[in-house]
Amino acid sequence: MLVAIVGRPNVGKSTLFNRLTESKQAIVHGEPGVTRDRVYGEAEWNGRTIPMVDTGGYVPRSAERFEAAIREQVDIAISDADVILFVVDVTTGITDVDEEVAQLLRKADRPVLVVANKADNEERRWTASEFYQLGLGDVYPVSATNGIGTGELLDDVVAALPDAPGEPEEDRTRIALIGKPNVGKSSLVNAILGFDRTIVTEEPGTTRDAIHSLVHYEGQELTLVDTAGLRKKAKVKENVEFYAALRSERAIRDGDVCILVLDATVGLENQDIRVLKQAEEHKKGMVIAVNKWDLVEKDSKTAKRYEDYFHQILQTLDHVPIVFVSAVTKQRVYQMLDTALEVAEERGKRIQTSTLNDAMQDAIEAHHPPSYRGNYVKINYVTQVRENPPVFVFFTNHPKGIRDSYKRYLEGALRDAFGFDGVPLTLAFKQK
Repeated sequence: MLVAIVGRPNVGKSTLFNRLTESKQAIVHGEPGVTRDRVYGEAEWNGRTIPMVDTGGYVPRSAERFEAAIREQVDIAISDADVILFVVDVTTGITDVDEEVAQLLRKADRPVLVVANKADNEERRWTASEFYQLGLGDVYPVSATNGIGTGELLDDVVAALPDAPGEPEEDRTRIALIGKPNVGKSSLVNAILGFDRTIVTEEPGTTRDAIHSLVHYEGQELTLVDTAGLRKKAKVKENVEFYAALRSERAIRDGDVCILVLDATVGLENQDIRVLKQAEEHKKGMVIAVNKWDLVEKDSKTAKRYEDYFHQILQTLDHVPIVFVSAVTKQRVYQMLDTALEVAEERGKRIQTSTLNDAMQDAIEAHHPPSYRGNYVKINYVTQVRENPPVFVFFTNHPKGIRDSYKRYLEGALRDAFGFDGVPLTLAFKQK
C-alpha cells in the first residue's frame, strides 16, 4: 500500500508531503530540484497508517532532460503506488508539463487525485476548478503551507486505498537482502536457491523489482526478498536512485530480518549506514553480510579487523552480527541464513518479568540514574510489554529524568543479560 505525490517541480510536493506526514523529512526550497534525501514517510488518518512517498526534486535542471525526468517520475509512481496525488499550482494554472503528466496518468489503472496547491484564499479556491480540464476527476483545493483542505483530501485518499491487509496467513520468516547495487544481493539469493532465480550481471542495478522467493530450509519455510537495484542504463540518474531507495525501504518495512549486503573490497559507506538505520527505525532484525570475501587477501586476524572496523563506525549498532560470505564459492551462505533466523528468534523473545527485574535491578544498583532537578530518581519495576519487536516499560518516579546516556546504559544491560543481538529494543519510561 503506497500513496505517491507527483507533479512538476516547485508546485509544493515536498511541502504537501511534510504536511500530510507531519514531518520535516523532505527539504523545502523555492529552487526546483532540491529534494535529494529520504522522501518516504507515513500519514496517520482515521485509524489508517498511509505510507507516502514524495517524488519532489527528482528532476534534473538541464532543460534537455527535464521532460524525460518527469515521465520517469510518473512511471515510478504508476508502477508502485496504489493512489497518486497529482499536485498542481493554482497560481500558475495549467502548464504544458501539467498536461503531459495528466496524459500519462489518464492511462494509469490507479486512482488519481488532483491536488490544487497554494489555494490559500477564497479566490484561489474558485480558480482551482480550472484543473477539471485535465480530465482526471475530482480536484482538491489545498494549501500545503497552512493545512487548508488537507482533511478532505485525506478522507478521500483513505477511501481510494485498498482495504488494510489483515494478519498474514503464512507463518514464514521474511528475510530481505538490502544494500547498494552490485554488492551481490541477487547472487546470494541464487546461491541459496541453487539456480538463477534472479538475473545477475556485472552491470550495477539489473534488478528492477523486488523478487520474492520461497525457500524450504531446515524444516521451515522462509521468504527471501531480493530488493530492487537500479534501473539498467537509465536516462535519469536521480529518478533511478529514488526508485531503488523506495523499493529498498518498502522491503525493509515488509521484512522481519534485513540482511545488509556489503562488498568486502569496498567496505562500509554512508549509504550502507543509512539503510541499516532505516531497518533500525522500523525495528527490524539486522544482519551484516560481507560478500566477495573470496576476493580479500586474508590472514588469521583479517575477519577480526573487519569486525572491529565495522563496530567502530556503527557504534550504537555494534550488536548487529556480521557474517563473511561469498556468493561465488557459497562460503558461509547458509551460516548467513542461520544467523538471520537466530535474529528473528531473538526478536520474538519474551523475558519473564521476575527474571527481567532481577537482572535490571542488579544493573541499576551497580549504576544509579543521575538525579533530576535535585530529586532522587528511582526505577521501581520493569516489564516487557511486547515482542516482535521487543518493547520494555520501566516505571520510575521521574520519567523525564532518565537521560539518553542512561537509556543506552540500560539497553546495554538488557543485551548483556539476555542477548537480543541484531534486534532494536524500545525502552519506554512511565510514571510510578
